Amino acid sequence: MQEKVLILGAGESGVGAARLAKAKGFDVFVSDFGTIPQAQKDVLKAENIPFEEGTHERAPREVKVVVKSPGIPDKAPIVQELRANRAKIYSEIEFAFQYSKAKVIAITGTNGKTTTTKLIYHLLEKSGFNVGLAGNIGISYAKEVLENDYDWYVLEISSFQLDDIETFKPNIALLLNITPDHLDRYAYDIDKYAQSKFRIIENMDKESTFIYGEDDPQVELQLKKHQIVPWAIGFNHTFFKEDHLAIPFKGNTYTFTDLPLKGPHNVWNMSAAILAALSAGCSSDSIQKALPSFIGEPHRLQEVAVVNKVTFVNDSKATNVEAAFFALQSFDKPIIWIAGGTDKGNDYSMLQDTVQHRVKSLICLGTDNSKLIEAFKEHKPIAETTDVNKAVELAMEMADEDDVILLSPACASFDLFKNYMDRGEQFMNAVHQL
Repeated sequence: MQEKVLILGAGESGVGAARLAKAKGFDVFVSDFGTIPQAQKDVLKAENIPFEEGTHERAPREVKVVVKSPGIPDKAPIVQELRANRAKIYSEIEFAFQYSKAKVIAITGTNGKTTTTKLIYHLLEKSGFNVGLAGNIGISYAKEVLENDYDWYVLEISSFQLDDIETFKPNIALLLNITPDHLDRYAYDIDKYAQSKFRIIENMDKESTFIYGEDDPQVELQLKKHQIVPWAIGFNHTFFKEDHLAIPFKGNTYTFTDLPLKGPHNVWNMSAAILAALSAGCSSDSIQKALPSFIGEPHRLQEVAVVNKVTFVNDSKATNVEAAFFALQSFDKPIIWIAGGTDKGNDYSMLQDTVQHRVKSLICLGTDNSKLIEAFKEHKPIAETTDVNKAVELAMEMADEDDVILLSPACASFDLFKNYMDRGEQFMNAVHQL
């Protein structure tokens, strides 16, 4: 008799896990409390995998293995019921890892994960590695394990995915930083959030490598609370020397020029990525050859257009305070700052000095802007709107030549938009209509 596996959530990771589970001989059922996109339904039907949507009524309760979407919180009734029945609840990352022999580079942190993940993949791929890209980046790890035979995987890993691991053991793990984010899932306790991030190293041994941001305050604090078993390598902002990176590694210092990314936060990301590539076995020469051809992330400090000598920048991916801080620090010119959205327990105090010295005016783009307004009302002119086109028009009216109009929300997008990508696309469309 086939062992049953319940997949909770039919997004990219859930459908990938369902396909892998079926291929490995499990009796699979997929249950999603929301609406399953038609494309995902088509895949499940083609694979003859039964599913339900809008309910968990048919989801089997007496199962040993459950693969849970990272978007489903532990407090969901179905999860509580399954845990009470002693089911093992895995993330897709954990489930897929059990069926892969490839080496893994895993990247977590509050900010910079996607850029760093894609840069590491780029450096390895250009260096001739047989390497795949997956994880929280929007590509199912389980699907890749099912369909490909890579020697290495570069995986972006969220705290939600780490919450449901058991044996997941990267060969190389990166922890970029820890700042307040998603605190609604962690009882508004940053220590619980940080503990989740540190789970990335809990199964690693002395043959593994741990790369971490050594001048990040929360990382430094957590290092004192954990026994670090793998070989640990720290990186920091001092690696940047005027126009190049000087990366110390195994007793040598390697110099990298023609850097593809700008801004202080990207010094951090590039340093971490280069250390990961060196640790995986890339030569410094191959890394230097690959660096200039890397193209940064859409919606992350993406220059949209220059209109009447005013530069528009789309940083919609900045969904927390620290990401917005780095964006505001990236420009020497006066900034009209467009911010706001769904607050995630934000503390804007770290932005006060930067806003005071760099921002001319603030435009709040959200349904509830009270927290932003309270934080900055004493310092800057503030306007409000729920219309992205109006926000762009207001910003243009406020701007002078050589100013920067920066969309860097510091908040999630779900009050007015489908996601941060939708927000960024609508912002760029509004700019192009000027």
